[in-house]
Order: sequence, then structure tokens, then C-alpha cells
Amino acid sequence: MSVREEKILSLTNVDLSKKSTKELKAIFKEVLFDGVHGFCSSPYEEGQQPGDTLTEDQIRRRLKIIKPYTKWIRSFSCTEGNELIPKVARELGIKTFVGAWLGNDAEINKKEIAGLIKLANEGYVDIAAVGNEVMYRQDLSEQELLSFINEVKEGITEDVPVGYVDAYYEFEDRPAISDACDIILANCYPFWEGCHQDYSLLYMKDMYQRALRAGKGKKVIITETGWPSEGSNLAGAVPSEENAMKYFINAQTWSKEEDIDIFYFSSFDESWKVDSEGDVGSYWGIWDKDEQLKFDELK
Repeated sequence: MSVREEKILSLTNVDLSKKSTKELKAIFKEVLFDGVHGFCSSPYEEGQQPGDTLTEDQIRRRLKIIKPYTKWIRSFSCTEGNELIPKVARELGIKTFVGAWLGNDAEINKKEIAGLIKLANEGYVDIAAVGNEVMYRQDLSEQELLSFINEVKEGITEDVPVGYVDAYYEFEDRPAISDACDIILANCYPFWEGCHQDYSLLYMKDMYQRALRAGKGKKVIITETGWPSEGSNLAGAVPSEENAMKYFINAQTWSKEEDIDIFYFSSFDESWKVDSEGDVGSYWGIWDKDEQLKFDELK
């Protein structure tokens, strides 16, 4: 273990509540620069939203910004330019966790599934995700989702693990889906369950353990977790720069200490998310909408 890694792991028992904002920014920067397992991609620039076509230039620019800090990138769709994300990532030496976005539009679903299979068979996919929170949104029936998972597993000729992304508890409630997946891909958000920052890491650890039990020995990846830096409170969960930094530091330290694969949500702030999440939706990024690091010591 390197001196830097030992220093990061030494943060396990550090009481962040006693740190000043300046001290938190210094620790945050140290943890970020040591590198994280993965980031969720945020490719949409200000004024864009899902449905708009992404350009290779904007994808390349944003991936180059996060490349020094991560081994993996997670993408959410295989259409409208999103299919370029794993291609550019592979070129830059970043591993790829690629998702097909499924909803209640049968034609779009067909294109997404075909796109995921094509990308995987062309060698651009390290992990394949068939849908994201489809059960949570109730966009498809369980049988429809299982059918798509099986279609992808049968269509991919490469050695690529196939799973489905949803809230951790959906895998407890739907054993047929857990059984169909090669790997359990669980979203774990203490914030969205109103958890106070002080208990958020313990809360996420419990979420992870519940997903492990539901998977019956299968590998579990935390596919999304994060904390907003601004916006309205949700019960005991308070968005703030300080809480966002504390959550990031604690999550990444635990990730390294226990060898837990975490895809942090998110890389960049995206204003379009306000429509679905309220005012906190704009502030999940490590970088802001202008691609500047948010928690800089100089700010």
C-alpha cells in the first residue's frame, strides 16, 4: 500500500464534524485526487436535457476532465449520442458500465436494447445494465423487464456481466429479477430516505448488506450514491457544501477500506434534473454546470 493510500484510509476514524470548511475542502481534494472507482456520467450541458442529441466533442471534453480521477464511467442510454460515451471512454482508457434506458415507449426500448447489444459485441462494454429504476417508476411489468434482461444475455456474445439497476430494496422484493442478473446493481441514497448526514454512511452500509443478501452471494455494485450541495431539506437530510463533502469523503474511504465498487452520482451538475427532483436536482455534481470543481480550497 502506498503512503497516499495509507493516508486516505487513515481518514476512517477522523471526526469530520470538527473540521472547518477549509479543512474539509483539503481532505475532499486529497480523496478525489487519490481516485474513485467510478463516476456516473453527466453529459448534458446547460440548456440540454434527455431527448437532445449529444455531440462527440462535449462527451470527449467532459470525459477528459474526469479521466484523472476515475477508473470507470457509467452511462445511462445507448441512443441520442449516448452510444458515443463508451467509445470515447474506451479510447481514453476508462472502463465502461453501459446502460440501456428503458421506459414505457416500446419503440425506444427496442432501440436501446439493440444499441446495448451492439456496443457490447463491438467490445465497448465491461458491464451491461438493462434498465434503470424501471420497477421503481412502474414503467414496465416485472415479466417485461425479465424478458429484456434475457434478450440482452442471449444477444451478447462477449463475456460481459448483465444486470439491472434499481433501488437496493427492489432486489429484496423481486427475487426473480435478482436471480436473472449476473450482478446486483443497487442504487443507495441515504439522502432520498431523509437520513441525517451523521448517520448516512451507516445507513448506506445497511443498504449494501440488504442488496448482498438479496443477491445470494452475487457481487453487488453501488451504482449510484451521492449528496446534493444545495437545495431544500428532506426530513433530516440537509443539502450543503459541507455535507456533500463529508458524504463523498466517507463513501470513498469506505469504498477503499472494504473494496466496495461505487459509482458516485454525479460527475457534473445538471439543471434539467430540477423538473423531476426539485431544487436539489441541479446540485449532485462534483463539478458544477460550468465544469469547474465545486469544492475548491481557493473558493
